[in-house]
Amino acid sequence: MRGKRNKLHKMRYRYSTEENGKLVKKAIVYERNEHGINFNDVDSEAFSIVKRLKDSGHESYIVGGAVRDLILKKKPKDFDIVSEASPARIKKIFRNARIIGRRFKLVHVYFGPRIFEVSTFRSLKDGLTSNTFGSIDDDVQRRDFTMNALFYDPVQQIVVDYIGGMKDIQAKQVKPVIPLSRIFKDDPVRMVRAVKYGAMTGFTLPLSLRMKIKSQSSLLASISPSRLTEEIFKIIHSPQAARITESLDAMGLYAYLQPNAAKLMKSDSAFRKRYLRSMAALHQPGYKDLPGETLGALINDYLEDIADWDKGIGEHYKMCFSAARQFVLPMNPPRFELGFAVRRFFAAHGQTVKKAHIMDLAKRPGSSPAKEETPAAESAPRKKRRRRKKRKPAASG
Repeated sequence: MRGKRNKLHKMRYRYSTEENGKLVKKAIVYERNEHGINFNDVDSEAFSIVKRLKDSGHESYIVGGAVRDLILKKKPKDFDIVSEASPARIKKIFRNARIIGRRFKLVHVYFGPRIFEVSTFRSLKDGLTSNTFGSIDDDVQRRDFTMNALFYDPVQQIVVDYIGGMKDIQAKQVKPVIPLSRIFKDDPVRMVRAVKYGAMTGFTLPLSLRMKIKSQSSLLASISPSRLTEEIFKIIHSPQAARITESLDAMGLYAYLQPNAAKLMKSDSAFRKRYLRSMAALHQPGYKDLPGETLGALINDYLEDIADWDKGIGEHYKMCFSAARQFVLPMNPPRFELGFAVRRFFAAHGQTVKKAHIMDLAKRPGSSPAKEETPAAESAPRKKRRRRKKRKPAASG
C-alpha cells in the first residue's frame, strides 16, 4: 500500500486555467513505466503521422481502441489519430491524404493500401452531437466509454487520462463517459459496443449500465440496416465472435441484430450450440478468411436445417440464397459475398454451383449480374478497358 502511495505522489498532472486565473487539475499523465505500453507494438506509420503533426506544431495523439489494446498487451488492428490541427492543415502536411465527410470532416492518410483516420478535436459548443472543432478537453467528453478515452503520445511515450480510463481498465470495468441518461438515446449502437467491449476484454459492465441497456434495448429498432450490417461484420471478424454473440444474446440485443437467429437460439438449444460453435470456429487454425467464409458462420447452421439435396442444384442454390438473404435480415451483406458463402456451403457438401446457375439468379428482378459475379470476373472488363486506354496514346503518337 505504501508503494502505491509513493507511486501516486510521482504522478504528473495536466492543468488548465479557469476564468478566475485558478489552476485546475484536468488530467493525469502516465509515464512509460506506469502505462506499460510496449513501444514496439506501436505502428510505425501511425507514429510517423503523430510525429509529423507534432513537428508542425500541432498537439496530436493516438486515441481510442488502439490505446486500450496497447495497454492490455494486445496488438491493435487500427490506429486512429486525433489532433488540434484542422482538416485543411492536416492535408497540407500530408500529400498522401484526402478530406472526407460532409458534416464533420475527417482526413484519411494513405500508406499504400493502409488508411489512417485523423480527426480534429471536436467541441461541446452545440452539445454532444456538435460538429464544430474544439479542444482536447471537449473532445474527451464525447468519447463513449472511459477505456476508449485515453490519449497516447508515442513521441513522448505518455498516456493522458482526463476521465479515469486507466483506473477503469485496471479495475476491468466498462464505464460510460457520457451520462447514462443520454448515452444510448444519442446513439443506440453504443449498447452493442458496450457489450462487445466487455466480451472482448473480459471486463464487467456495472449493474447500472446493464439495467440501462436492458431498459433501452428497443432503441436499436430505429437503427438503419447499413449501420447494423457494419456492427455485425465487426463482430464476426473479431476473434471473440462467439463470446460477443453470446453476451449480446444474454442482454437481449442480438434480437435486433439477427432476429431470426436469436429466435432459433431461444427455441432450439441444439441450434444455439451449433450456431455459437460456428462463431467460435472463426479465426481458429484452418481459418483462411476466404470470400464468404466469415459470413458463412451466420447462415451455415440454418441452411443445414432447411437444405433439400434431392432438388436440382440450380433450383436448390436459388432457394438457399434467398433463404439466407431473408435469414440475416436486417443485415444487408453484398450479394456477391453472400453468394460466396452459399457456394462454400454447397462445396462442403460436395456440390459445385455452376456459373450458369449464378447468372440465372442474378438475372431475376432486382438482382445485379455484375454483383453476383466473382471479383475476378467482375474486374476483367475493367482491365480490358484500361488496356485500350493505354494503347490509344501510342497509336496517336
